[in-house]
Amino acid sequence: MLVKDKIDSLIESSDFISRDLSWLQFNYRVLDQARNMNRTLFDRLKFLAITASNLDEFFVIRVGSLYNYIDYGKERVDYSGLREIPFRKKLLSEAQVFFKDQNEYFLQELRPHFKENGFTILDEKELTEKEKDKVKNYFRKFIHPMLTPMVYDSYHTFPILRNKVLTFGVVTRTPKENKENKKLSFVQIPQNLPRFFEIERADKIVFVPIEEVIRSHISKLFRNVEILGVNLFRITRNGDFTLEESDDLEVNFIEELQRKLKTRRTGRVVRIEVEDDENKWMMKLLVDRWNMTPENIFKVSKGNLMDLTGLWQIIEHDEFKDQTSAQHVPVPPLTYPNESHEDIFELLKSKDILLHMPYNSMNPVINLLEKAAEDPGVLAIKITIYRLAKDSRIISALLKAAENGKHVSVLFEVKARFDEENNMREAKKLQKAGCFVIYGLSNYKTHTKLLLIVRKEGKKVTRYVHMSSGNYNESTARLYTDIGLLTTNEIYAQDVSEFFNVITGHSMPQQYEYLITAPGDMRTKLIELINNEAENARNNLASGIVLKINSLQDKETIEALYGASQAGVPIKLIVRGMCCLRPGREGLSENIQVKSIVGDYLEHSRIFYFHNNNDPKVYAGSADIMVRSFDRRLESLFLIVDETCKQQAINILAYNLKDNVNSYIMHEDGSYEVKRQQNGQEEFNVHKHFFEVDMEEVKQVSLF
Repeated sequence: MLVKDKIDSLIESSDFISRDLSWLQFNYRVLDQARNMNRTLFDRLKFLAITASNLDEFFVIRVGSLYNYIDYGKERVDYSGLREIPFRKKLLSEAQVFFKDQNEYFLQELRPHFKENGFTILDEKELTEKEKDKVKNYFRKFIHPMLTPMVYDSYHTFPILRNKVLTFGVVTRTPKENKENKKLSFVQIPQNLPRFFEIERADKIVFVPIEEVIRSHISKLFRNVEILGVNLFRITRNGDFTLEESDDLEVNFIEELQRKLKTRRTGRVVRIEVEDDENKWMMKLLVDRWNMTPENIFKVSKGNLMDLTGLWQIIEHDEFKDQTSAQHVPVPPLTYPNESHEDIFELLKSKDILLHMPYNSMNPVINLLEKAAEDPGVLAIKITIYRLAKDSRIISALLKAAENGKHVSVLFEVKARFDEENNMREAKKLQKAGCFVIYGLSNYKTHTKLLLIVRKEGKKVTRYVHMSSGNYNESTARLYTDIGLLTTNEIYAQDVSEFFNVITGHSMPQQYEYLITAPGDMRTKLIELINNEAENARNNLASGIVLKINSLQDKETIEALYGASQAGVPIKLIVRGMCCLRPGREGLSENIQVKSIVGDYLEHSRIFYFHNNNDPKVYAGSADIMVRSFDRRLESLFLIVDETCKQQAINILAYNLKDNVNSYIMHEDGSYEVKRQQNGQEEFNVHKHFFEVDMEEVKQVSLF
């Protein structure tokens, strides 16, 4: 086993940063939003709940993926240079530190302010007698009938405990039996119960955790036996089944996916959260059963709350609606200022429209689709769908189009993580309505965002195209920053039509003119663009690269960026989440700067800028710089050719670089530091200034 100093030395000497360790740094930036004293308490609780949800997904997928290698006996060397076992120890140790910081902040810095904000969280023993009677009645009528104690002993098999569900482990024995003859029972808290029982007082709302209600009355489930210990715990299971995905194209893919979703519920345990006064006998049994190490066990201290995602019940409570930040009303797109009064079909024949959500509304896209569903001239609609809003207007429009006899083709990505079941349900609804539905491609996840509308106009046909970095999801369009382009440009239309033919049929395109696609040539094309900047720098021509992405992980592209830096290309990277590139390392990346923006909106747009000797090439689209994006997904990036739209995209990058409110600067060692305002510098909050941008400013902007 590698000692800590050697592990740290290996990590520091690598030219690359671990994807997973970098992700933990990202979650610290989210936690930093909960620490922001300029936010309301409810906004701070919201960000804390997000960090908890993020950490859950991290264990389900990333730690789960690591255990796939360990449990399947497969070799893995992390970017840090560490093999599976030492990396597991390092990763879980770092996750332990984050978990402790997260929980201590809730207990020491947020919980003390609950009363002054009109609520409190109390155990049942802290209630008045009248309130205790209410809780007792609630338990008797609603909770008790739902609970099912499951004993584990020589006569009963070990029950399958559900992923991420609060569970009581109850140690008991029969009074007359041998003291060593203990039994362990499990009581899982039903997920369809509210996280808190609510009591209204004159001056505040009291939230009683559901686990404390059950704890107070748990003896009702264990009559005539001695209860030796009652401990709350919560397990996280491996939900990453990438190593199990079948390459057999003859397998019925929907049935295969449904089977895998079931395995997600029974995957190996990768984490146990447990109260810090846990029963030792119970814990030894669980640790042995699930093959755990001490690093897998996360202790929750007294007074804290297990599973901080439960805070959403408080955050979204009707009583506190005015205590969370109100969303700014979207402004019209710069090139479509009269969106409610102009015919979008006619407008798009005269110019392209660039949308920047959430500063602009997604309505122009939805309105175009809804109008197409009703328009007698529209012959066909083709669309890719990855994630949907609840009660989606997109689905309603497609159903209406099919009802009106139009040809509707929908590529539904049923492998969209954690949305699989909803996507399958919606896809089947479209299929029943007569739409041509493709349930993704077996070997690739369809992540590209494309819409094509074919409309007969007199004696000719016009194709309307939408390409985007964001999902066709009205809900996330109000929370995520994304970029999209609406156009009737025939070159885009031909490229997108060709791409749909590749997706839905058996076609191998010769060449796209404005699209770069994956799998195929995306990595190669991006590296060519990077290398072109390096060549320009070596020839003393103007060069520069600015990339805005969610994640940077692909080693080949990172090496190309290192090469460009060494050639003298100034490189500015805006990477929201994980970044495996080391900026500012001597002899490697002195000319590379990396910043991350984390704030009110989730940065989701991908924009790729190459200075190209003062003739910039700007791409946008669905792909990050990741191995999975290049090799295991259907992705697309589109070249922005309209000069006005290109300037808008360049301005988005310029604003992101200028931001000094939501920005973090990455250091060579992978740590991040808040970007603070310099002396005399005005505050520039990118999440506010995009609501105020004007065309004159956009026309003047330049990056180099």
